[in-house]
Amino acid sequence: MSNDNSTPTPPPSGPVIIGDWKVWVDRELCIGAATCLAVAPKTFDLDNEAKAVFLPTKDEEKKEDLLDAAKACPVAAIIIEDLKTKKRIFPK
Repeated sequence: MSNDNSTPTPPPSGPVIIGDWKVWVDRELCIGAATCLAVAPKTFDLDNEAKAVFLPTKDEEKKEDLLDAAKACPVAAIIIEDLKTKKRIFPK
């Protein structure tokens, strides 16, 4: 057991903070279609259960590409919320 005081690692499917957005993947909805990987390859990968997970390079992705990845998901498993307004950006 480690005794370090580092920040806890978020769950692999979020929620994570990317810019002023809170983003997460609903693992119950995710079917592993991998369209998110094709649209936002710096943000997403699939784990060994074929569920979308966040990459360490997620902060390098353009916000437009992240939103496009959420819109491309066939089951709307990627949820984006604006931290400033506390309103859901996608899906509405």
